[in-house]
Amino acid sequence: MFKKILIANRGEIACRVIKTARKMGIQTVAVYSDADKDAVHVEMADEAVHIGPPTASESYLVIDKIIAACKQTGAEAVHPGYGFLSEREAFALALKDNGIVFIGPNPHAIAAMGDKIESKKAAAAAKVSTVPGFLGVIEDEVHAVKISDEIGYPVMIKASAGGGGKGMRIAHSAGEVAEGFRLAKSEAKSSFGDDRVFVEKFIVNPRHIEIQVLGDKHGNVIYLGERECSIQRRNQKVIEEAPSPLLDEKTRRAMGEQAVALAKAVQYDSAGTVEFVAGQDRSFYFLEMNTRLQVEHPVTEMVTGIDLVEQMIKVAYGEKLTIQQSDVKLNGWAVESRIYAEDPYRNFLPSIGRLVTYRPPAEGKVGAAVLRNDTGVTEGGEISLYYDPMIAKLVTWAPTREVAIEAQADALDAFAIDGIQHNIPFLSALMQHPRWRSGELSTGFIAEEYPEGFAPRQPVGEPAEAMAAVAAFIDHMLNARKRKISGQMRQGHRVSFDRDRVVTMGESRYDVQVLDDGENIAVRFFEGAGGRETASHTIASAWAPGQPVFSGTVDGKPVNVLVRAIPNGLLLAYRGIATRAYVYTRREAELAALMPVKVAADTGKKLLCPMPGLVKSIAVVVGQEVKAGEALCVVEAMKMENVLRAERDGKVKSIAAKPGDSLAVDAVIMEFE
Repeated sequence: MFKKILIANRGEIACRVIKTARKMGIQTVAVYSDADKDAVHVEMADEAVHIGPPTASESYLVIDKIIAACKQTGAEAVHPGYGFLSEREAFALALKDNGIVFIGPNPHAIAAMGDKIESKKAAAAAKVSTVPGFLGVIEDEVHAVKISDEIGYPVMIKASAGGGGKGMRIAHSAGEVAEGFRLAKSEAKSSFGDDRVFVEKFIVNPRHIEIQVLGDKHGNVIYLGERECSIQRRNQKVIEEAPSPLLDEKTRRAMGEQAVALAKAVQYDSAGTVEFVAGQDRSFYFLEMNTRLQVEHPVTEMVTGIDLVEQMIKVAYGEKLTIQQSDVKLNGWAVESRIYAEDPYRNFLPSIGRLVTYRPPAEGKVGAAVLRNDTGVTEGGEISLYYDPMIAKLVTWAPTREVAIEAQADALDAFAIDGIQHNIPFLSALMQHPRWRSGELSTGFIAEEYPEGFAPRQPVGEPAEAMAAVAAFIDHMLNARKRKISGQMRQGHRVSFDRDRVVTMGESRYDVQVLDDGENIAVRFFEGAGGRETASHTIASAWAPGQPVFSGTVDGKPVNVLVRAIPNGLLLAYRGIATRAYVYTRREAELAALMPVKVAADTGKKLLCPMPGLVKSIAVVVGQEVKAGEALCVVEAMKMENVLRAERDGKVKSIAAKPGDSLAVDAVIMEFE
């Protein structure tokens, strides 16, 4: 077996590979850019080599620097992770030329399957059902529009060397094709160094289902079941699960056998993923093949018990697969949520900065479930604008889908992140969505269920009452601490308390009474001051002031609520509900109701930068008349180009930014008359 391997990647996937290598007794080498000098993967590895500036094109994407790092450290093999150089035939060939083993498929398989255009040709030759489309290289916008007209709308424009949603656009008209073609080519060039794109028919109301395959260098190939990745936003997967709630055993076998046939046709010899678009009637069509480890591989590992990274390393060393198709059994259900540094309340725009708080829930067995957190960050670390905004992948396994989802919801509620914006509130809300829970999915799920974007769930019903009870409990504990500090409560002695309080959350008001008999704390709810009692909840928790998560029970049921102190109140988050909670005495509540509401400043005549990013281009000039919907500028953030458009008709008064400027959130780009 290899004695030392190098991981040509960063973040959570680098950490993931290091964990398995360590388990196998293999030493590891990390590589890092200037931006990653203090990263977790650098600390975890046995050795680390600096490879250049923060920009990926000057560090992680430079083949010569990776090879030099291997020679410097004596690394015998390279695991590429995903992204960066993982699907570059040139990288695998360069390693081979230098006597270094590539822990991935052979260069021929990468060329045949890693390129989306070539992979579709190979799939057609292997008699795998494919989506109608144009598999040649598209010359220009006019050519793209002509092809799209022939195929019929809607169409999908995709980068040939793409992945992760980069260089991908859906177009419903000729105008959208022209713009989507330009943006897809630009993103593809920036992210992959290859600006070729192709066009194919977009299947309406589709589901995204992929088959994990595993092959060795002796002609053996098996499939390890499927993953469903239909919950996507802007073609980027958000939640994945294994198995799929759509498939039956017959369809699973048919998809798996087609995936294996395709892999064998190109002599595939590593872990890889054959992706399909599926109809609600279980019809399916080949989409593409990813010749690498997928981001969502943990859900397959959880339901099969097979370590894919370990298998990749063994296969690369030349060992035969010891697993046969009959050995593969799907056990239970796994759900994965991708936790990103992005603001769900501002159309999921990227967020960067320092992780002032980073407290993931503890991994391991939790009741009937198992919790896993794949991450590459730690408290105090920074989220950079140079790379993908992923913070962690939170995975839960349980005997059934329902229990796995409930465990995922509990784990998200217990995941404390502060200092940057993140998408946990959105993920928590998704876990409560009845359509998600029923398994009635499609790739249009998020667009259909959140057409106006995501807004926090309002504090109503049982979850809101639980939050109000927790707020009253926390207020009571804070007051008890103050009394203890001031000497009003003797050390080791608890006094029985009975206090009337008012809890406000948004527009909701709860009249409550907190009872502490020295043994238990109960919160009773009333219909207004002096009204009849409507509910009573017993609270138990070891929560202490300063802890970011309230973990305890409400009426014996485990509850996790994120807690952050704000002036005169608390910011609480639970089950996708994020709200400010204030706990008052009756008199304080009367006075608070008289306070004027602060009015936000009018910024309607300014174009503000919605995320930290780099100005790629300015499309207008001072004095120009613009129409609503017209493109004003393009801002790049975390490898994605974002077109900022005019919200209404107007005239440009001044422009405060220029191409190449690095802007902070809410920086003024231009003003209008």
